Amino acid sequence: MRSDAGRYSLPRWRVMQWLTDVGPDVPADIRAALIAQLFGAVPIFAGGAINSVAIAAIIAYRQQTAPLIAWFVLELVICLARLAILLAAHRAIRLHQPTPTDLHLLFSMAWSLSLGLGAMASIASGDWLVAMLACMSTAAMIGGICFRNFGAPRFAGLMILISLGPLVLYIALLGEPVLYIMIYQIPMYLAAMTGAAFRLNRMLITTMQAERENSRRAHHDALTGLLNRAGFVDGLEAKLAQSIRENRSFALFFSDLDAFKPINDTFGHAAGDQVLKVVAERLRKAVPEGAAIARMGGDEFVALVDGVTADQALAMGQRIVDEIAAPYQIDGETPVTIGASVGIALAPDHGSQVDELLVVADRALYEAKSDGKSRCCLAGLDIGLTALRQLQHSGRRPANATSVAA
Repeated sequence: MRSDAGRYSLPRWRVMQWLTDVGPDVPADIRAALIAQLFGAVPIFAGGAINSVAIAAIIAYRQQTAPLIAWFVLELVICLARLAILLAAHRAIRLHQPTPTDLHLLFSMAWSLSLGLGAMASIASGDWLVAMLACMSTAAMIGGICFRNFGAPRFAGLMILISLGPLVLYIALLGEPVLYIMIYQIPMYLAAMTGAAFRLNRMLITTMQAERENSRRAHHDALTGLLNRAGFVDGLEAKLAQSIRENRSFALFFSDLDAFKPINDTFGHAAGDQVLKVVAERLRKAVPEGAAIARMGGDEFVALVDGVTADQALAMGQRIVDEIAAPYQIDGETPVTIGASVGIALAPDHGSQVDELLVVADRALYEAKSDGKSRCCLAGLDIGLTALRQLQHSGRRPANATSVAA
């Protein structure tokens, strides 16, 4: 799925929405990935376009009749328009702008119709070498239509129908009994290829859903539903790259629960799990929507929040402390109380590497606990230098050591 560069826009025209609909239970990210498959890469498109234009050019050169010359011109115009739309879509993806999906689908259907009209004009020319070349090219292109567009099987079926429809109609009116067998063959071919598109679509969606679930399990904590350590580190790496690219700052909050162990010792791990789930919910409320939150293991939690100043980060850290300090009830009856200490690191002020920020935030958390627990601490110059020495001593010197000091 194309999640790194952005997403292709879903169709806005109602008819295109229906043609690309794959069912109500398909998540939005999979729908976007299926739409992306309809665009494809420029080299793949170029291969098909060059072939169809070349066939039309050869046939027009051989016959030099008005219908076949007109077909060549039509093929050339449609393929150039599709190329322009494809390039515009790729550019829009890079700029995180809406893509011209409806136009792409419309001109894809126009190209399918051009294939059918070209085959019909080739048969009408009476030159059976030309007719064979056009029909073989059309049949090959229909196979590509099926296997390139099975992300939207209704759309693929309609493209095949548009390609073959003119042939069926023309053969029915041609008056050549030997060709009437094609009136049976073409609908059967249409049904088989469309059926294959639907089967491939179901297989693709099932595979995507399995990959999505596997990725979720690999990057999320099973108990709280938050990100786990691996998912958070991936998110932190992406956030650091974005902050450098867009010159944006963010805050890393590293929190550890105070007085949590007695709950496990007194009431059991099931009670502790209940508390951890509530802590996760309170963290979601304490930070802005869209912030990345993770359970790093045990009773350690972290959060990434965009665009906050040092003062705002301290206020948010105190809000985390206050939210977590509110009383809990075990099994809806027994009240218990815990606390939280929070260490805060700012990027890029305290580092531009994952290890740097995590160690700085961890040292700030240690300072918060040392000063009486249930409080927050923003990393300062002394904490940054201590974290740098810790990284150096461990043999993992950061690439930009001077950036650790605040």
